[in-house]
Amino acid sequence: MRKYVIMGVQGSGKGTQGAMLARDLDLTQISVGDIFRWNVQNHTKLGAQVRRIMAAGELVDDDMVESVVREALANHDWNYGFIVDGFPRNRRQAEFFLESYDLDGVIHLDLPDDEVRRRVLARRLCSQCGLDYNLIAHRPKHEGKCDVCGGKLVRREDDTPEALASRLRDYHGKTDPVLELFRRKEYVVTVDARPDKSTVQAEIRRQLGLPATGRPDH
Repeated sequence: MRKYVIMGVQGSGKGTQGAMLARDLDLTQISVGDIFRWNVQNHTKLGAQVRRIMAAGELVDDDMVESVVREALANHDWNYGFIVDGFPRNRRQAEFFLESYDLDGVIHLDLPDDEVRRRVLARRLCSQCGLDYNLIAHRPKHEGKCDVCGGKLVRREDDTPEALASRLRDYHGKTDPVLELFRRKEYVVTVDARPDKSTVQAEIRRQLGLPATGRPDH
């Protein structure tokens, strides 16, 4: 059984890299961002709260994130382990995680703030089906239109320069101490998140001592 945490600033590719690992290792992927986005798109009570917070350019508060992760871990059948992205967000949550789960590694995707701004401000979302696009790496065939349903592509409500600057400050203020705590326990592998996704994945696996591809014995 393998248990990983993947950390990195918005736009660093946590969801993509986590999904690649989860697929090959039969891990349960728990993405805080995906959970919140699902709730927003399905107009749940939690989604309404999250939408208001995101529209203000703020981060969802730590208690709400913690309750979502606890529920996800309790409800999932993770026979072969899990990979969590978007949590922990502060020292208290990190200590809870260390006490509750015997982690195998913390993957830190390192991305400079100027590259974060370039990537995040190029993101678009289909207003109808919710498909993600990025005008740098995943452009639609017809400008401004979704390839799948023809819906209008829009910028996420929280993808503005002002909101991003606020989130970056919040991220560094909270996450840097968490990473330091994990580093003292010698859990952290730091990987440059700037290359293409296959290169980043290969480096993650190299540093964690995992096979390059395929499903290893559990």
